[in-house]
Amino acid sequence: MGRSRIILATLLLGLAPLAVASAGCNGKSHGQAAGDAAVRPSGGSLTPEEAAQVLVKVGTKTITLGEYAATLEQMDQFDRLRYQSPERRKELLQEMIQIELLAEEAAAKGYDKDPAADRDRRAIVREAFLARARKGSPSPNEVPEAEVRTYYEAHRADYRDPERRRASVIVLRDEASARALLDGARKASAAEWGELVRKKSLDPSAKNNVPVDLAGDVGMVSPPGDPRGENPRIPAEVRAALFAIGNVGDVHAKPVVSGGKAYLVRLTQKADARERSFAEAERTIRIKLAQDKMQAKESELLASLRAQYPVQIDEAALAAVKVELDAGKRN
Repeated sequence: MGRSRIILATLLLGLAPLAVASAGCNGKSHGQAAGDAAVRPSGGSLTPEEAAQVLVKVGTKTITLGEYAATLEQMDQFDRLRYQSPERRKELLQEMIQIELLAEEAAAKGYDKDPAADRDRRAIVREAFLARARKGSPSPNEVPEAEVRTYYEAHRADYRDPERRRASVIVLRDEASARALLDGARKASAAEWGELVRKKSLDPSAKNNVPVDLAGDVGMVSPPGDPRGENPRIPAEVRAALFAIGNVGDVHAKPVVSGGKAYLVRLTQKADARERSFAEAERTIRIKLAQDKMQAKESELLASLRAQYPVQIDEAALAAVKVELDAGKRN
């Protein structure tokens, strides 16, 4: 199987670096040979004779043990655990066979000469090259704990979750209508509030088939000004009123006007602010730092390539490009 097909198999399958030895391959079917092979640290562990061993023939083409190991070796490290079992490694070989079959038929029909296919080929090569540049980056578990703790201490504010509140609303056509309903709404139990929502609210979701005590629910939101807990279903004015309510179950003392409508706002749930401990945040930080290290390797490579191959953009030509929508899609 050619180098381009190995790259294609690697990227289409989204795999991770493992390599496979040929121990126990003799006397077994090709699928068993690959699936039952022991995992080795890298394809370099194979002898030339092992690497040349044919695992499977596809028409006039062959897939060797060395090509199989190379496919595994080029995979992204975050998917490494996917191919630890013999059964999954058999699946990989079957997927490579399918790709070879499709590649043969595509070439026979001339699809490989299509400009779109050439663009896809370039994208595949790009991803393979970047994967090679990322090689050697630590996995999340390999990031030193001291580095993780340093990041946590420097970004503790990111791990302080603000108070969050859940709102239920009755949407009315104007402030006068809202005032007429306000006293009854403030005295209502949760179930009675739900019935008012179903009878009076102009919000289409008020008629949803949900338990009566959930009628009018528009979700949770963080305090005004905090971007981490925004909710598009809760207008800014309603959000401010929600955080002015004293107790869960209370209704705001006045109607809230927003966007040409009036809202009666009820506080139905409150989650207190809390700070996540290092133990709670550690895994998230490890993943972020590992991804940052991979991206740094990519950026370093691209910067060196730009220095080697100067890039010049014709801004005037770019500005002349217009994006036309299909007539049927213009609204």
